[in-house]
Amino acid sequence: MAQDIGRELEWDDTITKEGDGFEPLPEGDYDFTVDHFERGRSSGSGKLPPCNMAIVYFNVRGQGREVMIRENYVMHSSLEWKLSELFRGVGLKKKDEPLPMGTAWGMLTGRTGRCKVGLKPGIKDPSKMFNFIEKLYAKENNFDPGRF
Repeated sequence: MAQDIGRELEWDDTITKEGDGFEPLPEGDYDFTVDHFERGRSSGSGKLPPCNMAIVYFNVRGQGREVMIRENYVMHSSLEWKLSELFRGVGLKKKDEPLPMGTAWGMLTGRTGRCKVGLKPGIKDPSKMFNFIEKLYAKENNFDPGRF
């Protein structure tokens, strides 16, 4: 069965489809899978200078559906705790142990975990609510290779 991937619209085409009325997930704890991440750059704001930024896309499952949530991870020493939370949340970092991020980024996609999802008003339209990841719960990896 071929999947309909759509087509380019012409300037004089007739359109009929309406928006699907996105409904955010209620606040709560949910399972997630990291869909993918992109390397980006923050422009800097407040006390932070411009610096590298990881844009991570989470597929969050709950209420019989899946919602994609995008989170920015600004790579600045004052936000190192948030990077640790990300890697601990998917089991790539152990508590109180250093993690060289160079190889960890390549292992991020497809990793699973559990998170607390919150709601916040939209920037352009405060009447619309959007999900964000409030917290990633540590996923402790109890497996030590070569140890029984």
